Parts: sequence; C-alpha cells; structure tokens
Amino acid sequence: MMIMLSETKYQLHAKEVVCAMDLTKYDGIVCVSGDGILVEVVNGLLEREDWNAAIKMPLGTVPAGTGNGMVKSTLDSAGEPCTASNAVVAIIRGHKCSLDVATILQGDTKFFSVLMFAWGLVADIDIESEKYRWMGSARLDFYGLQRMLCLRQYSGRISFVPAPGFEAYGEPTRYNGEFTSTQSSVNPGQEQHVKAEQYSYQGPDVDLTNLEWRTINGPFISVWLHNVPWGGEDTMAAPDAKFADGNLDLILIKDCPKLGLLALMTNLSDGGHVKSPHVMYLKVKAFILEPGQRTKDPTKGGIIDIDGEVLARGNGTYKHDQKTLMTYDKLQITVDQGLATLFCPVQQ
Repeated sequence: MMIMLSETKYQLHAKEVVCAMDLTKYDGIVCVSGDGILVEVVNGLLEREDWNAAIKMPLGTVPAGTGNGMVKSTLDSAGEPCTASNAVVAIIRGHKCSLDVATILQGDTKFFSVLMFAWGLVADIDIESEKYRWMGSARLDFYGLQRMLCLRQYSGRISFVPAPGFEAYGEPTRYNGEFTSTQSSVNPGQEQHVKAEQYSYQGPDVDLTNLEWRTINGPFISVWLHNVPWGGEDTMAAPDAKFADGNLDLILIKDCPKLGLLALMTNLSDGGHVKSPHVMYLKVKAFILEPGQRTKDPTKGGIIDIDGEVLARGNGTYKHDQKTLMTYDKLQITVDQGLATLFCPVQQ
C-alpha cells in the first residue's frame, strides 16, 4: 500500500498537488480539513488533461476545520454523528456516492463548487466575521447579530431554470448568460487555442438558450445556493438537498423584518428556516446572478462567497483591495449531475 501525505502551505496548494500527482498509484484522496481543501482538490482534478478519469477518484473528508459541511452531510445521511472517527471509518469501509459539481463561469474564468454559493447576508457574515476569528465559531453568531441589526439589502437580479415542480417562482425571461467555449462558434484561426483550453473540464455540455428561464428582481437580503444539506456542523441550510439530483437548492430572502430574521436564523440548526413566509426555497438547474450595490449606500457593493472563500468583492467591501478570481459582475452557474465521487458511510 502506498500513501502520500501532503501538508498544504498556502491557498490553492492542494489544487497544485492534485494537478501534478500520479493518480494511478492511489485508490482515493482524503482531506483532513474543513471544506476548503476538498474544493481545491475537486478544482485540481477538473483542471487536469485526464480530468474525465481523474474526477472519478473517490474523495474523503475528515472534519478538522470551521465549517465541515460536506462531511456533516455525508455522515448525517446515514444517521451518524459528525466526528473524525466516524469519518475515518466511512473512508475505510469504501462505500461511495456520487456528488453534483457546479461550474461558476464569468467570461473565460471558471471555478468549480461542491458546497455552496452565497451573496448578501450569509456571505457578509461568513467573510466579514473573519476579523473576529479569535472568537472561534462564536464569531459567526456575534457578527451575524451585528449584521441583522444593521441590515443591508442589495439591488440586482437573479435568473434561473427551475427544477420540475418549482416553475411558479419568478417571471418568464430569456437566457442572458455566459456562453462557454464549447457553445460558441470558433473561427478556424482560433481552433488550436480553443483545443488547448479544452484539455481541462469545460463545464456541462448543455444548450442553456433552449431552457425555460425565470427571473426575480431585487432588492435582496440574501441569495444562498446549496449543493448538500449542511453548510456547517450546526447549519442545515438546505434540508431537501440531495448529493446527486442535478439541482442546487436556492434559499432566497427578499424582505424580512429584523425580529423575523433573528427568529429565522435561530432555526438554521434544524432547517426550520425554510418554512418561514419570508423565505423562498426552491430547486434550480442553472442560475445567473447579476449583483448590484447596497440600496442604502450605492457606492458600496457586496461579497460573493463560494464554498467559504471570496470569489468576488464589490467596491467598499471588506478587504476590497485584495485580488479575487472573478469581478463583482454577472456570473453563471450550471450543474453536472453526479460528476464527482465521495466516500460515504453507506452505499448510495
């Protein structure tokens, strides 16, 4: 048996390791961390030339971070507590399940997500509370209360393809998103360049123009997409989410009184928040975000949070001078059903 142990030293280090490793020598990859390392590993697998074979490598997670949403979701699906020992036993058993992978696209820039996407209240709490990291996990509750007392709303628009049964949400609209290189026409002189780009995974091969799109205009308090039920060990963000149903669960809050919002947030531990009359909870197959500015201060934008990391920052936001992968502008999300594979407690 061959084992390679690699300790990450900086952000995206795990992605670099996975891009370069000889996967034929191993039967799986185990991430001892929060959710961030797992996301890096998935992105590394999908950026390889042999991504089609690489992404079939089973992935395991052992909880050792702040969030641990993925391992909580896998263990809870079998009724097991979220502990490191249970996670290790699940990996040893070798049972596997498929996992949807979301592709976030903005122009030629792509990022792959397996956990969640947030803009508005949830993203602000998740990212801006880092200034109170010394408080441990209590920082989220502490800063969450601050944000609810000084509530922000954001202008903008979302468009989505509803899953069957959710067609009543939003108003009909036409597709107005990003064309991937596989969907665009290519001039003969560009063919060699495009082929080089397409060595890695390009996202789901689907014609989005022929789908039934719906739209909802802001202002918004929170836009939250989830791929699995749990966002953390004590946050059941999307109680109806499935690992490989080809959908993302959208939790949307447009307007809510502060006391109602406080009550709503206290129900996150058991998923009861989705029953609130102030919450729209639906499943979508594709999604477009057009983020806007804060309604009470149009000089400032918001933060786009993907799997616990900053994907984009608007002007005037926390650490807005730091470079991000994408700009604070329109982006598109599509889902590839069951693309990745996880170790899980029971065969699914």
